[in-house]
Amino acid sequence: MSAARKRVAVVGVGTMGSQAAWRLAARGAEVVGYDRYAPGHDRSAAGGETRIFRSAHFEDSRYVPLLKHADTLWEQLQQETGRELRRLTGCLLMGPTEQQQMATVLESIAEHGLDHEVLDAEALAKRFPQYRLEEGDAAVLDRRAGLIRPELTIQTAARRAEQLGAVIHRYTTVREIVPVANGVEIRTDAGSERFDAAVVTPGPWVNDLLPDLPWEVEVRRLISAWFVPTTDAWFGEERPAFIRTAPTHCYGLPSPDGVSVKLGLSQALHKLAGDPNELDRTVQPEELEIFAELIGRYLPDLHPDPTRLSVFMEGYTKSSRPLVGPLPGAENVVLLAGFSGHGFKLSPAFGDIAADLALDGTSAQPIDFISTVDRAAA
Repeated sequence: MSAARKRVAVVGVGTMGSQAAWRLAARGAEVVGYDRYAPGHDRSAAGGETRIFRSAHFEDSRYVPLLKHADTLWEQLQQETGRELRRLTGCLLMGPTEQQQMATVLESIAEHGLDHEVLDAEALAKRFPQYRLEEGDAAVLDRRAGLIRPELTIQTAARRAEQLGAVIHRYTTVREIVPVANGVEIRTDAGSERFDAAVVTPGPWVNDLLPDLPWEVEVRRLISAWFVPTTDAWFGEERPAFIRTAPTHCYGLPSPDGVSVKLGLSQALHKLAGDPNELDRTVQPEELEIFAELIGRYLPDLHPDPTRLSVFMEGYTKSSRPLVGPLPGAENVVLLAGFSGHGFKLSPAFGDIAADLALDGTSAQPIDFISTVDRAAA
């Protein structure tokens, strides 16, 4: 059967699923999406108003080619829809020079010829006085970086998929995904439907939907907090996002409305979420102590009391590398899960890779290091 005639289900039309639906529909596939809520909802991993896009990568330079592919597709989706989904403001990457993460950033920049600038403490203080460096720290400005609007992006990608012929079943929970001869059966409370292939992007519901998955995915509860600046430095001519690697891994973005700065923390500081259907959205005062410590040490121009809080969920693997590829024993089911906090900036690339795998069974993108094929359970 030709790729253009394939009938493909997309289970979960969120961060990854909306992009996969767009890329599949763009290639002429017959796409049917299912979401337990609706694209752009705030109940899982896609909330929070802004996310960071960057070209350099702390964890593994093998992501850089995928980031370049995502960069091209971000531009394409914006051009096709006329919506500003991403704004390139730059991103400051800061941390101790002897730390491996900073070394990896510099290696990835050198290996791939990324547009960047290295700033010493004096230059940083003059240009970006809202940040503080400590002795032994380095600061790198990734110029091909900035902010992404997650909720708008998901709704826009899903709408574009529908314009191209996709059908999306909103408020429809998939109960079971059953491999059948030469295809896949999707079962919901309304009945079952058969497809040639399925792209499964369940987000924090991965363990509910796929309880026999051979890889562990921990679902953690994340907090975003917004703080008001006490000076104008955060909203000058340059408004880069930032990531600090140590001693506490954190990140932040000046809000697009010029009112506040959003801060978030790394995986190690997030509690396990428990049942994703019963997420605790109440933030206790003691959970804000780490934010106050970070502000006092590195971001003194922010008022330490937050004006807004948001709680969401993300899935993490032990290796921090996502699961991308066919489900073991079900070659017609393409899994995208466990993005470990690194998914949104790469989502158009992963959506395109999912389309490759669902339609052609292979992808030209360099995904060997994250592929489910021949990957040991971890």
